[in-house]
Amino acid sequence: MIKVYGFSRVNKMAHGKTRDLRVLWALEEMGLPYEIVGMDHPEHDLDTPAYRALNPFGQIPAIDDDGVVVTESGAILLYLARKSGKLMPHDLAGEAQVLRWCVAALNTIEVPILTAWFVDLYGGKGTQASEALHQWGDMRLKQLDGWLAGREFIATHEFTVADLLMTHVLGAGIDESVVKDHPNVLAFQKRCIARPAWKKAFDAYVDRVEPA
Repeated sequence: MIKVYGFSRVNKMAHGKTRDLRVLWALEEMGLPYEIVGMDHPEHDLDTPAYRALNPFGQIPAIDDDGVVVTESGAILLYLARKSGKLMPHDLAGEAQVLRWCVAALNTIEVPILTAWFVDLYGGKGTQASEALHQWGDMRLKQLDGWLAGREFIATHEFTVADLLMTHVLGAGIDESVVKDHPNVLAFQKRCIARPAWKKAFDAYVDRVEPA
């Protein structure tokens, strides 16, 4: 059975937004059996030698699939898609499109958005650097909005791990402030989080993970 290293307790501001949710959502979509190894972030479970042996960066999520250890949320999703044969096209051209948009989610979209959030959080709001980051992120979201015009999903005609990843990068509907001015992106996000697997994964997370 797949072991998923996810949070059992996490700082309040991060509760419901952590990247282990990407993996839990994917596992529910794919119907793969798994067990959760709960990690207490405020108690520094991620800093133990045992966990650093799995992930030297001390980050969540990580999985252990009968000795196959995978870290980084994007890599985990792609591994699970290959393992299950689900949420990934079986032809090379289709797989290339999914890979393309997974990389775009984690680099082209997440980098400016997440960096701007960190800068603002730590006292940089209103600075020139903050304004530049917000402009960069808004430019990328406008471009993404144009791509999604007339499209139901981002990479292919069916829901894939690329849609799952992009949806979570954009806040998974928990905070719509990032996407509210981009109607095609907002509609895309709402389609994705309407899926029963997301609700099941998110509700279980909220019940299990304690905000600190």
